[in-house]
Amino acid sequence: MVFSTAVARPLQLITRVLQWSSAVIVMGLTSYFIHHGPRGQHTIYQEIIATISVVFFLPAFISPFLPSSLSRFVLAIDVVFSYLWLTAFIFAAQDYSTSRCRSAIPAGLGCKRKRANESFIFLAFIFTFFGMFLELAALWAYRRENTNDRSVTEENKANTRTRPPMDAPAAPAGTV
Repeated sequence: MVFSTAVARPLQLITRVLQWSSAVIVMGLTSYFIHHGPRGQHTIYQEIIATISVVFFLPAFISPFLPSSLSRFVLAIDVVFSYLWLTAFIFAAQDYSTSRCRSAIPAGLGCKRKRANESFIFLAFIFTFFGMFLELAALWAYRRENTNDRSVTEENKANTRTRPPMDAPAAPAGTV
């Protein structure tokens, strides 16, 4: 199966919607944690990453339609934020996946919300990671499709001329 821009665009949009939605949910849950309890460094980190991601992920919705101008920018955002989300997931796993989940900051809140936050942090990471590879594949498909079309038309123009090609043998001196 050949990967083309027609296949890439819907996949990119679905991935971007899931990525952005996960970041919004993490932002909401983490804001709830900050509102109801003491603020730990991990909670503040998760809130900052979620809030920044909601803004920085917006150009990714446009990149499937403008791959020549936005793909590199969106790819750089994906690379950076995949590491940031991975770090946030590691912090959440340290805090909420152990037996001390109930006493982790914010103390007193149930583990269901904390583990839901951890799950959505993981989803934000994985969709950012998948988005990075889809962006690369879509950029590759876009360049392949546009380069092939240009080279074929230039080749056809060169073959329709009346003079012999430049690499043809020269005519004998007496036949001109």
